[in-house]
Amino acid sequence: MHVSAKVDYGMRALLQLATAYKGAETSLMKGEEISQAQSIPLKFLEGILTELRHAGFVVSQRGAVGGYRLSRDPSQISLADVVRALDGPLAAVRGARPEDVTYDGASEHLRDVWVALRASLRKVLENVTLADVSNNKFDDSVEKLLDEPGAWESRPLYATVQQVKNEELAMTELARVFGANPRNPADSFTI
Repeated sequence: MHVSAKVDYGMRALLQLATAYKGAETSLMKGEEISQAQSIPLKFLEGILTELRHAGFVVSQRGAVGGYRLSRDPSQISLADVVRALDGPLAAVRGARPEDVTYDGASEHLRDVWVALRASLRKVLENVTLADVSNNKFDDSVEKLLDEPGAWESRPLYATVQQVKNEELAMTELARVFGANPRNPADSFTI
């Protein structure tokens, strides 16, 4: 999944507002304050906050005492709703919904993969709220995903599981044969 700058900034702005949320009596937070706290370019942030206001996530007031606040409790705002408001559907295939695409021949069942991908994204994003992120409290299904081996590691571009295993075996063999760690720049050797 590609997370756009707009979604990243929007989530961070909403999380900043979530930390100050105290119901209808919540004091307003200036755009400049959100911008500085989250290192978000102010002009970009203002556009995003306008979209979030139109989508019903924030309320705003103009003027010297103006600013922004969440329109409702952070526990009532799912990450999926924010993504949809700022970027559209969670998973789209060339701009179409996954169930609406059709393929022929060898690609006939690819649509099933796209639908499963969307279901997977929904499972996480629809069940995590701003309050969950703000409080660092996730349900067991998300915690389980975070604890999966390799969850915190990037995969090399185009690498398959077997390619990764083969590379690790080759590096281990090089280290054994040459007595050096090829992953450590301080250990240099010539083959």
